[in-house]
Amino acid sequence: MSNILQSDIWAKLQEHNGHTVVRGSGEGWNYMATVEGGSTGRYLYSPYGPEAENAAAFDAAIVDMKRVAAEHKCWFIRVEPTNDSIWGQQSGESFLAARGFKLSPRQIQPGHTQIIDLTLSEDELLKGMISSNRNLHRNIHKKGVTFEKSQNPEDVKILLHYLNETAERLGFNRQQDDYLMNVAKVLMPEDAATLFIVKVDGEPIGASLCYDSDDTRVYAHTAVSFEHRKLKAGNPLLSTIMMDAKEKGLKYMDLFGIAPNDDPNHEWAGFTQFKKSFGGESVAFPGTWDLPVSAQGYRAYQGIRAAREGLAQAKKLAQTKVLPAARKTMATVRTKVGK
Repeated sequence: MSNILQSDIWAKLQEHNGHTVVRGSGEGWNYMATVEGGSTGRYLYSPYGPEAENAAAFDAAIVDMKRVAAEHKCWFIRVEPTNDSIWGQQSGESFLAARGFKLSPRQIQPGHTQIIDLTLSEDELLKGMISSNRNLHRNIHKKGVTFEKSQNPEDVKILLHYLNETAERLGFNRQQDDYLMNVAKVLMPEDAATLFIVKVDGEPIGASLCYDSDDTRVYAHTAVSFEHRKLKAGNPLLSTIMMDAKEKGLKYMDLFGIAPNDDPNHEWAGFTQFKKSFGGESVAFPGTWDLPVSAQGYRAYQGIRAAREGLAQAKKLAQTKVLPAARKTMATVRTKVGK
């Protein structure tokens, strides 16, 4: 599987967004990384990288990343390797820990995902889905539902509308409008991003923005109208995206993020169940790991981050418990005084 987050077009996007981008390569390894951070300390981050064929190649990539990080006055490097041929029979976590890496306090790219093999026939792909998904894929058109695809960046505004609606309803943070518009403006002209739009009687009710590498489509950002939820249009939208990727000649569909287990209480349980209902294989990566370039600098980073998290938790506690209790007390006092 080729990784769009390590591609030239993704590097172009990062530069467009104002990041300093560095590339490195050698025998059996390569990486794209960006210089990140500010008041909490600078670091060199390689999303789902570095890419390496084996342990020796990975070690060579890390030597180069540390050199570049030092040149940019970074305190540490942050990596997310995904190729299990790097660590072989041992776990990726043990492999990284043995080399001095520390599990990052902030996990960035998903550490677990669902991968669907698009080299299967269309019938085999449909058989891999639950029956309701198959039925929706075959019959949703009877309800006036249609699907279109676009590489016009302006059409991303359809997705933004429903992302905002969903975020407000469920109370979660999402990618900013400017970021997603920039993604569309940079990737769409290079055939690296496509917007899939679902419509009812010709009117948009949702959309999905997908990214394509040489052989993999990533199911990145999706939102569908809550008003039309009974149609379950998001299900045939995804199956349509899968079949389109197959027709394009891509080999894999990455559903990009699932919960690490089937715990029904996990915050990702709902969309994990949704994604797994389309078949495929659950894949786990080691996650996001840091390697200090400056031991003193990394300790400072950890201290600053811990302090910020402590303040954030204290603020949350004050908003959810302390302030309501104080208001209740004041209301009681005012009532008694009034009497």
